[in-house]
Amino acid sequence: MSSPPTCPTASPEAPSIAAQLQRIEEIGNRLWAGGFNPDRLGSYQAAFRGLEQLIAAQGHDDRHEFVIVIPVADRPQHIRTCLDSLLELCRAFGYGGRHDGRYTKVSVVIADDSTAATHVAANREIARHYSALGISTLHLAPDEQADLVDALGERKPELVRVIGNAPREHFGHKGQGVMRNIAALKLKEMVAPGRRLLFWSVDSDQEFCVKVGTPEGDRDVHAVNFFHWLDAIFSRTDALVLTGKVVGDPPVSPAVMTGNFLEDVVGFVRQVAARDPAAPCGHHQTQPHQGEAAYHDMADMFGFKPADMAHGFGCPLGGKHTEADCFAHFAGRLNRFFYGEHLTRVSRYLPDDVLRSVQPARTVYAGNYVFRPEGLAYFIPFASLRLRMSGPMLGRIIRSEIGPRFVSANLPMLHKRTVNAIGQSEFRPGIHTEAEIIDMSGEFERQFYGDVMLFAIERLTGDGFPQRHRRPTRADIGATLDAVRADLLGKYNARQRTILDKLAMLEALVRDAGSWWNRSAEHAAALGDFASFAANIGRNFGVDSTGHARINARDGWQRWRADLLEAIARYPADRQAWEHVLCAA
Repeated sequence: MSSPPTCPTASPEAPSIAAQLQRIEEIGNRLWAGGFNPDRLGSYQAAFRGLEQLIAAQGHDDRHEFVIVIPVADRPQHIRTCLDSLLELCRAFGYGGRHDGRYTKVSVVIADDSTAATHVAANREIARHYSALGISTLHLAPDEQADLVDALGERKPELVRVIGNAPREHFGHKGQGVMRNIAALKLKEMVAPGRRLLFWSVDSDQEFCVKVGTPEGDRDVHAVNFFHWLDAIFSRTDALVLTGKVVGDPPVSPAVMTGNFLEDVVGFVRQVAARDPAAPCGHHQTQPHQGEAAYHDMADMFGFKPADMAHGFGCPLGGKHTEADCFAHFAGRLNRFFYGEHLTRVSRYLPDDVLRSVQPARTVYAGNYVFRPEGLAYFIPFASLRLRMSGPMLGRIIRSEIGPRFVSANLPMLHKRTVNAIGQSEFRPGIHTEAEIIDMSGEFERQFYGDVMLFAIERLTGDGFPQRHRRPTRADIGATLDAVRADLLGKYNARQRTILDKLAMLEALVRDAGSWWNRSAEHAAALGDFASFAANIGRNFGVDSTGHARINARDGWQRWRADLLEAIARYPADRQAWEHVLCAA
């Protein structure tokens, strides 16, 4: 269980603060004793608010300020939900106190990468709304971003791989990497001598709470005082960059978790087919599986043990309902998988001592990482290529340069890929939807070449890249890319065969399930949902899939190889140009 550290502002002359910290620890232990105890949550939050009152009474508070940076592209509902959860976090724990109507140590920058003028206007209004509610929120609009880029002057062409080259009149959908890098130019303006400042990068589809399992089902709760713990870690250690993780939906593309998901769907259909459709639903006692990367088809590539069994479905329906009702609900949500929602491998928060959980890291979760102002030197690498896995690439580079000053901690955020009202993400690059047809070939290609780049960078940083005295030649980089691509192509193609075998098994089971239930309209709709899901799996992973054709095409590889090689070879120069910008007055 997490034991709160001595508050950085506490002193031997302030025993009341020490006593309050002890009280927080005791209530926290009861909150998690034998599992999550919701009746203790209010007392836990109130104890932290009491701590804030004691700190305020001292007359000084030298804890860190937080600037939260949220890139968003045409996702007004996601960003509103994200900020709602932040406001609730501030109200629940009160970090830094509230003075003159605002929370003094928490502010937000909305880095708007939208293209729709209505969404830009909506995001500007959202910033005003939450500022009025007490969280100072800056809306960094596309035209203001273009001004920041133009102000670079002669440095601008040198940074095209970092900040892109979008024309001013179309300064949206630049990609999360480019958007984060441009936002860093704004963050630079906030740095001042003596200001204890931390920047926190999050995604718009995340929330400042955690998912916990209870006997009544999953709950999303504000049970972690993120600001308190982050301040403690950065006050007690010399950490430069800290990454958390996520709970809820997996933080990876469906392109790399389809095999495991099919395993779970097959297992579910087998379960319900063996039961009476009119019987009470028996899917509420599913034992949650834990373990790193349980959702990833190729977890072994990242040093994790591959999943060896199907995961069950935890039915979220309330009230009296049957196996048939659960089957219909499950079927209706299947196509959400293509937007990143996972029905069976949802991760949940496991409490742990936060300070003792701090350990050396290797992967940045781009939607949940915190850094000191000096960390602005680490931009999202190769951002103009718009590859997936940019966070892990950044993590490998940071680890190679600062070693133990790059850490992770047990501070996950809640991750929700889809919006309930539409069953999709509001905007997701690389996914094209038309009626029931879902084409994810764009994301699939970005995922494959993102993996190629990641594992090439891992090999190169292992040999000392990007330090000046260990820079590889272009021939070395090309040979590394060729070797990694060949290895990954073999894995992707082997996985394709496995996916098609599992799809055939699922389709046979669903055909048999046609006689399992009844011939109602609801039954027909559920079978139609399964058929739609199976068709989309076949479309995206079958022998004629566009995604697999792209990654196997020799001419396609030659184009990508040239771009990847150039990006790696030019990275040291990009870093040098970026550092000049950061050091400029």
